[in-house]
Amino acid sequence: MDTRFCRSHADHYARHGSPYRASYRAQEINPYRVTALAWLEANQRDTYVANAVDRVATLLRAAGPHVEAFRLRGLSPQERANAAWARLRKASIDPRRVVAAWLAVEMIVRDDPQAERRAEFKQVQAAKLVHRMASGTHKRWGEGPTATELHVYPRPRGRVLRHMGEALENACELLVEHRLSDLCKRSQN
Repeated sequence: MDTRFCRSHADHYARHGSPYRASYRAQEINPYRVTALAWLEANQRDTYVANAVDRVATLLRAAGPHVEAFRLRGLSPQERANAAWARLRKASIDPRRVVAAWLAVEMIVRDDPQAERRAEFKQVQAAKLVHRMASGTHKRWGEGPTATELHVYPRPRGRVLRHMGEALENACELLVEHRLSDLCKRSQN
């Protein structure tokens, strides 16, 4: 039971990281993701870029074993977050794409005149982007028209997103602190 918000605002808060502000749509954030990824590739030898990419790669390696999406029930939010990192590892997602997601959220929040400025909102927005990169488990049994398929997608909400976002923020904090202004200047040119 939430003592601060009604049911609909509490659900909104769990899904988006803010009880009032909705998540950024893909068409709004994708240009920032493309810009951030191009900047990361152009500056891959930079110490702070390499540090952020290495820290995300460490998150992926240290996530533990891969857990199928249909086996997540009963796990704690931290274990579910680790399972999400393990899904990214299994899908061979480039750590630079994960760092680019965080930078894209930082840039869009900076450019948005009505942005939610709380750290939790940014963490949830970045975690939602990362969660979609390798979401779900897909199984197929048999062949032909009688084949049975199972597609399960874990819901991106609640404490899982907060754990993922916090870990991602910690991995990228030095890069944001020292290079975000440079990235924002170049993206406006």
